[in-house]
Amino acid sequence: MLTPSRVLRLNPQYSTPPASTLLFCDSLPLMCRLGLGLLALSSALAQEPDLVVVEKVSNSVGFYTSQGQRVAGVPVGKHPHEMVFSPDGRLLYVSDNGILWMTYAGEGGNTVSIIDLQQRKRTGVIDLGDYRRPHGMDLDPQTGRMVVTIENPDGLLLIDTIERKVLRKYDIEGADPHMVIFGPKAEWAYVSNTATATVTAVHLETSNVKLIPTGKRPQGAVRSHDGKLLYVTNSEGSAIAIIDTDKKEAVGRITTSGGPGRVALTPDGKQLVYNIQSDPAVGFADVAAGKETARIPLPGPPLSLTLSSDGKLAYSGVQSLDKVFIIDVAAKKIADVFDTPKNSGPDPVLPLPEPDEPEPKRKR
Repeated sequence: MLTPSRVLRLNPQYSTPPASTLLFCDSLPLMCRLGLGLLALSSALAQEPDLVVVEKVSNSVGFYTSQGQRVAGVPVGKHPHEMVFSPDGRLLYVSDNGILWMTYAGEGGNTVSIIDLQQRKRTGVIDLGDYRRPHGMDLDPQTGRMVVTIENPDGLLLIDTIERKVLRKYDIEGADPHMVIFGPKAEWAYVSNTATATVTAVHLETSNVKLIPTGKRPQGAVRSHDGKLLYVTNSEGSAIAIIDTDKKEAVGRITTSGGPGRVALTPDGKQLVYNIQSDPAVGFADVAAGKETARIPLPGPPLSLTLSSDGKLAYSGVQSLDKVFIIDVAAKKIADVFDTPKNSGPDPVLPLPEPDEPEPKRKR
């Protein structure tokens, strides 16, 4: 649905009063004051953001228009890494990892920041206590429960976002847990263990786990739309592993032209889109054919890949260049690029939901 602010964003020419309007004001001051007031309001509405960007280096989350204008910035914990929306689309949860790169040593942070998207400010945190270096996140829209990987000590946390507290910590029997995604019905969570080339399937009720070999340095994952398959990137294996969520085992792989890090599935379920960090690019794979079909070179290593809710655009942050690239998925080309502040270090990008809409599916 196009709200008034969405309409105005599509018509930026109306945000500045033309010269004829200013001349007309000399003769009709009251009408012009009202008119200019409305134009000023239109201009303000035109700056409503469309995107949120984790700015990992500068310890903030930026709010941007679709044209790349930074509308606001919200300070969070040190070196945030990932984010996820609340089910009602009013809040944003951000993992305050505390360490810039997962390969670096250090104690790390122990909070998840909570940002009010309408107020555009940090309104609270979830204290993780002795559990540090939170990273990957996923949230069950039915229960409001969130799963978060931690790197110190290695493990997975189950969090009640309403009570803002840790409910349980799980042993994942792997090393360097990175990303996490719920399985169908959120009964299982799947954790990528980058140092041990496995994905851990964790049953959240019983704490039972099953290790699934995938390939070197597994990272991001996305479910098939029916929930029967899980596609997992292997950043040093130049492949995407395919896991059967019923059998809890790998049943196939798609070879890629470099090491993929994050992956998304188009709404029609036909294409995987992923960032390639080692040989900078955005790649595309045909799901039915099980092979890579295209790649778009980028001028720097992309660390993230997300999709718009309609699947028409992909967003990829290049931390080292302080740039966000917008990819036209159908045309398979760079549609636009915008700068973030110097030394901000953009990583994941998410389109903002309307507050009254259900949570959009997170394409990561």
